[in-house]
Amino acid sequence: MSQVNTPKEPSILDALFPLIVLIILLSASVALFSDDSSYGPNQIALLIAAGAALIIGLKNGHKWVDLEKAIVNGISLSLGAILILLVVGSLIGTWLLSGTVPTLIYFGLQVISPSWFYPAACILCGIVAMSIGSSWTTAATIGVALMGVGEGMGLSAPITAGAVISGAYFGDKLSPLSETTNLAPAVAGTDLFTHIHHMLWTTVPSFVIAIILFTILGLSEDVSGQSGKIAEYSALLEQKFNIGILMLVPLAVLLVMAVKKMPAFPAVFIGSLLGGVWAVMFQQELMTSLNNGDSGFIAQLKLVWTTMHAGVNIETSDAGLSKLLSGGGMSKMLNPTWLIMCALTFGAVMEKVGLLRKFVDIILKTAKSTGSLITSTILTCFGTNLITADQYMAIVMPGRMYKEEFERRGLDPVNLSRTLEDGGTITSPLIPWNTCGAYMHSVLMVNPLDYLFYCFFNLINPTLAIIYAYLGIKILRLTPPQPEGDVLKKNESFA
Repeated sequence: MSQVNTPKEPSILDALFPLIVLIILLSASVALFSDDSSYGPNQIALLIAAGAALIIGLKNGHKWVDLEKAIVNGISLSLGAILILLVVGSLIGTWLLSGTVPTLIYFGLQVISPSWFYPAACILCGIVAMSIGSSWTTAATIGVALMGVGEGMGLSAPITAGAVISGAYFGDKLSPLSETTNLAPAVAGTDLFTHIHHMLWTTVPSFVIAIILFTILGLSEDVSGQSGKIAEYSALLEQKFNIGILMLVPLAVLLVMAVKKMPAFPAVFIGSLLGGVWAVMFQQELMTSLNNGDSGFIAQLKLVWTTMHAGVNIETSDAGLSKLLSGGGMSKMLNPTWLIMCALTFGAVMEKVGLLRKFVDIILKTAKSTGSLITSTILTCFGTNLITADQYMAIVMPGRMYKEEFERRGLDPVNLSRTLEDGGTITSPLIPWNTCGAYMHSVLMVNPLDYLFYCFFNLINPTLAIIYAYLGIKILRLTPPQPEGDVLKKNESFA
């Protein structure tokens, strides 16, 4: 019989080498290319770091065919997200052309006070995300409009993006319709509504603190000279578009489909097609001008078709508003798709070679207390987001790695499910090459490195979870089986 060669266990130096390469290259990418680093340089950095991990794998006895298969499988995990990303590009384009986004901007300029805009944007996104269970859809619809409103008021784009993302992830995290909110308890071994109830203890206080901080920022803004700009933007929008409540029908239809749990890809694509129909029905004058005076049906069909794949370019007398009203299209989403695929290549190799597992084994040896265990889990979730570039992987992998340890220490699975969300779900948009970070960048047009420190909810929540863990606040423990039965009961420990 031929002997089967088993790959060697990686050393700590093996595990560190690709990470050091990645950190050096990403730092150099940001230093050399600044805001353009996500448009090619970061992708090269990730592929070179993946190459370093591949070399470690081959050195330790892994076969190239197995490593290549792991890369293909890793990239395949993101295909659903990539399809959604592409149709979101089409949706943004047709909703700009149809007047849906301009109408939302127009109404927002009329009803929201600049001083209270940041907290209002955060709360509005939270309500929408909780209703539909999707931070991505919230950002691509209400979020895009709010970015326009903030621009019209002369407010900070990074702070506005931080408010949108904070609200979107708060609502997504507490919605029973959310995929990640269902995934975390499934991985940890608890039920959905127990999981949501337990998350309230860290999520709600974090959101309240975030709202207070956004309020302070809003009240400190100098908005005394913005009334003229708001009036100017409103007049230009009325001049360019047919503004009215009917323009919001595509948004209403999309929200209804989301609430009815229609899968995101067909729902967003239907919303995109409906936006094209609405453009033909209600924006005839705009479409004729964009078609150089041709008002024929074929010309209109061609314009909608082009908008879906290449976006739309709408010119006004104000350069800022023109930039705001131009964009969308599937082609604009190809760069984030490229970034996601390169990041997942790196993550897949790191997992296959066993380099991620090596870090966790070391962490478990040092995590002696409950506080240190939960802190380690949160940091592992964040690290997985950094390395694998996918929020689902940042829930599933640490969940599998730490589940047995939580059980061994008598901790209720609901502690693990909450920790997976606190560390995995909400840190994903903070990383430029993560699927969520790349998505938010492409939709909100603000670099994650710019909005990072204004995503107050996403920063406060894991911090508060760590504080709770060390203080023993709302940490549920399993008691031994009682003589009368074998059902494990829960109690609260504040030790």
